[in-house]
Parts: sequence; C-alpha cells; structure tokens
Amino acid sequence: MSISTGSSDKPGSSAPNAPGMAEAVTAEVLIEALPYIRSFWGETVVVKYGGNAMTDATLAESFAADIVLLHAVGIRVVVVHGGGPQIGDLMARLGMESEFRDGLRVTDAETLDIARMVLVGKVNREIVASINTHGPLAVGLSGEDAGLIEADVRDPALGFVGDVKNVNPAIVESLLAQNLIPVISTIGADLAGQAYNINADAVAGALAGALGAVKVIYLTDIAGLLRDVDDPESLIATTDNLEIADLIKTGVLSGGMIPKIDACLVALEGGVPAAHLLDGRVPHVVLLELFTRAGVGTMITNVDGGGS
Repeated sequence: MSISTGSSDKPGSSAPNAPGMAEAVTAEVLIEALPYIRSFWGETVVVKYGGNAMTDATLAESFAADIVLLHAVGIRVVVVHGGGPQIGDLMARLGMESEFRDGLRVTDAETLDIARMVLVGKVNREIVASINTHGPLAVGLSGEDAGLIEADVRDPALGFVGDVKNVNPAIVESLLAQNLIPVISTIGADLAGQAYNINADAVAGALAGALGAVKVIYLTDIAGLLRDVDDPESLIATTDNLEIADLIKTGVLSGGMIPKIDACLVALEGGVPAAHLLDGRVPHVVLLELFTRAGVGTMITNVDGGGS
C-alpha cells in the first residue's frame, strides 16, 4: 500500500498545504496592524454603539467579536449604547405615540419607565450576552449605577430628558482594572435620585474625557462627515475642531450630525486626542479604522491637543 505525502512530482505543482494568496493577504494585514496594536495596548477606547449596527443581527455579532478582539490585544474598551428605535418600537406596541422636539423625544414619567426598561433591561442585556458568547468579559451598567452619570434636566418642556452634568468614572475604572468590558446604558440621575434619559452620543463624549481615553468612536448610519450629503465621494477623512466650527457656520454640516459633532468636540475639549465617526453598517469598521493605515470614516482632532 502506498501512502500519499500530499505532494506531487509534477513540475510546477505545489503542495495543497502550501501558503496561498489568502494566507499572504492575512499575513500582510497582521503585519500592518501590529504597530497600531502596540501603540494602543493599555489605552482606553470608548465606542458608542447604535443605529443599524445594533438592529442588524449579523452586524451585531460582528461588533461583539470586534470588541472582544480589541480587548484581547490589550485595549481597555468601553461600550456606550443607545436604543431610540427600540424605545419607539415598544411604545408603538403599547399604543403610545412618540413626540419629538428638535430631534429629542419628549419623555414623561411613563415614557421614562419604558426607556429604562428597554435600555437597561433589554438592549444592554443583549449586548452583554452577545459579547459574553466569546468569554465572560462584559458587565452591564446604567448611568445610575454608583453615580456614574450625574444628570441635569435639559428643558422642562421635554420632561425627563437630561444633559450630562458630571461623570464619576470610578466604577468603570474598577471594571477595566479587572480586565472586564463595561457596557453602559445612558440613563442618568440627579442628586435627588430622579432618572433622566440622556443622549448616548453626549454620554460617550463626556465619559471618554473623564476616562482619559485615547479615542472615542461613534458608529453611525453614514460613511462619516460629507461636504455634500448627496455625494459619498465628498467624505472628510480628517479634520479638526476649528475646521468643524467653520463647516457648521457655513451650513456644510447641519441636521442630525450636529449632536454627534458636539459630542466629539466635548470629548476633544476633555482631552481625548481623536474622535471618529464611522459607518456602523460596514462589518469590522472599528478594526479597519484603528488597525490600518488608510482608515475609514472621519477623524476629528483638536488643533491645540493634536491627534493620534
């Protein structure tokens, strides 16, 4: 009986197990990523998670795997999430109508109860469970826990909609020190214990500054900042706080992107070197931005503090 060695004597043939094009590409990707992995080791990165990336099951699984990979290469990663569409869906099922003013949901006591149930009891638990399929790593938090997010009422006409007044990151720092991944829902409370629903973009920016994060990353439903909203080729790859102010003043940037931009600027003012706006509909977009030379999306830096 002859035993095959898995090779061929024919000229020009190659062994089936020899490295091929796919393996070579993988090696190149790893080589390109290595210096970035080294530079970010031990640093804190805050990722704001929402939009289609959250509601699409395949993208949600991809996101969880990416967060675990960031953790595995030594990055202290913190996830901040929203849940506006999920809140709206539950209200609709309950026969309630959502009312918005200037893009913010009017939140009476009943709506606040629904927001807490959805954000803390459903969305947060789903994200934690998704990450923990890769290992016991994620811990769910609310901004109410251990006084993490002190809130202040934004406008009495909006009801229980809050702004971030203060951040006490002690509980997050404690979890990071235990090599865990905090996943934070954005319900905060004032000093009297009254809860408020807070915009997740704003929380991510304020928290990134309080944690001394090296980056804050926002996953959105667009490719990044565009000079022309109708031209995807007009992506602004890199910009800074001064140029952003000019773009807003001249009306190039407007509408729904303004709250995200404001949150980015809060993070930069808090000492975060760079804020990123990425298309959450692209699989592994966080890895592409952090670990490749070209990057994707828009990076905003502070001209006084520089970027990384």
